[in-house]
Order: sequence, then C-alpha cells, then structure tokens
Amino acid sequence: MKKFILSVLMLGSLHLFAQKIEFEVKEINYGELFQGDNGLRIFRFKNTGTAPLIISEVQKTCGCTSPDYTKTPIMPGEDGEIKVSYDTNRIGQFTKFVTVFSNDPENNAVQLKINGNIKPKENLPTAPTNAISK
Repeated sequence: MKKFILSVLMLGSLHLFAQKIEFEVKEINYGELFQGDNGLRIFRFKNTGTAPLIISEVQKTCGCTSPDYTKTPIMPGEDGEIKVSYDTNRIGQFTKFVTVFSNDPENNAVQLKINGNIKPKENLPTAPTNAISK
C-alpha cells in the first residue's frame, strides 16, 4: 500500500514540473480579403510550465495552408509562434485547421482554426476565349 501511495504522489508531482503550452488565441478570422492578399497569420503561445516545451509537429488539413513553427525548445516563460499561410488565390469562404503536437502532458494536441472569405480582385485579366471573331 505504501508503494502505491508513493507511486501516485510521484506521478502527481510530474505535472508540477512539466511544460505547458498556452495560446493567446486558438482561432483567427481573416475577415474579407481579396484574391492575392497576404494570407499569413501568426498564433503566439507561451510555455507557462517549468520544463522545456517542444513542438514536435504541426499538421495541416489541406494543401491550401502552410504552417511553420518554432523548432527549438521553448524554455519556461518563453514565447513561440505558429505561422499559418493560407493560399488567397482560392476564392470563397474557408475554414481550415492546423493541429499542434507538443510534449505538454495535459494538452499534447492543440487544434488551431483559421477562417475567412476571399473575394475576387477587381479588374483582373480574364482568360481569353477560344471563339474566333468574324
């Protein structure tokens, strides 16, 4: 019984000395943009734990988003960022997700969301027609 209690106490204490990822926001609304506008947005986070935080991977849900992230360990109290670029040449409304995987024992997979609406740019050249004029 003493070993069991000691094991529970030891496991509980591991969380006291762990890394912890906390995002400022988990959703960014682009609002309305025009075709070709800058699609880069940045999610900022902080390691509020007491051990180094490591982002192991950031997965995207489609080819229209490109994530980039802090690849070095984030020390306790330090900040990191996840950059997400959306292809603004895709017209229409969108909602996309990226999932951030880390060594945070309580929150090792965090889903981030971007959404917005891309409108066609005015006066863009149109594709030529195949019709022959007479």
